[in-house]
Amino acid sequence: MSTESEELLNAWRQSAEYWSKHRATVRRMFAPVTSAIVEEARIRRGQNILDVAGGPGEPSLTIAEAVGPDGAVTYTDAVSGMVETARNEAGRQNITNISFLECRADGLPFSDDSFDVVTCRFGVMLFSDPPASLREMLRVTKPGGVVVLAVWHTSEMNPFLNAVTRAMARHVESPPSDPCAPGAFRFAEPGSLVALFREAGAENVQERILSFKIEAPIAPSDFWPLRVELSDALRDKVQRMTPAQLAVIESEVQEEISQFFGESGMSFPASAIIVSGMKSTI
Repeated sequence: MSTESEELLNAWRQSAEYWSKHRATVRRMFAPVTSAIVEEARIRRGQNILDVAGGPGEPSLTIAEAVGPDGAVTYTDAVSGMVETARNEAGRQNITNISFLECRADGLPFSDDSFDVVTCRFGVMLFSDPPASLREMLRVTKPGGVVVLAVWHTSEMNPFLNAVTRAMARHVESPPSDPCAPGAFRFAEPGSLVALFREAGAENVQERILSFKIEAPIAPSDFWPLRVELSDALRDKVQRMTPAQLAVIESEVQEEISQFFGESGMSFPASAIIVSGMKSTI
């Protein structure tokens, strides 16, 4: 494993406890994306599904309900803390048609042609080797089966993600980010993931923009800890700031996000890209 890959995994290991802490909120926030994946993949009862980089349990658990007791879901994630959280949540919900495995996306330990559908929600843009991971997903998909991916659209379309980073940028100098490095907006430009997916061997590749709302019944005061704790990059920046800097930045963020909160909690406009492709039948 390369040094970059190990550093990336270590960052996610440190994040796992926070994703577990906020699991219920995150599930609600991204439920529209999960629904879009299920719809795009035409997931139905009785199918055998692989969900890659399932994090604290979604969309794996929702898909497990969709395929029913005659179907099966295999959840994978490279971080043991995420796997443990997902497994515990399945037990809490008494979902039994799902299995859990800790593994990297670029080395899936499954035979060729194993799954009817492979899904990955907000994972591929964070992989250390996206081309290899896409090839692996296609390899384990049955001929004629579908792989469905969800990534973030541009920063400008996602104030939930950019409110804190833009406020920080006004007060703390940071080196320019590498657009090809793992990050939320790595494949934010329409067509970029489509091209990579076709190069990996997918056929009939399509994409669509999903406009949705990131909603959860939380107060404005809950936004800052939620947003910072879920991001290893933001946690690192916060640790290097003075209390005075943090007070100013947090105040600016609270003022900016107030427009996205009402009596029922937060409701941010959001945008994702749903990409799907088929494995060749030849």
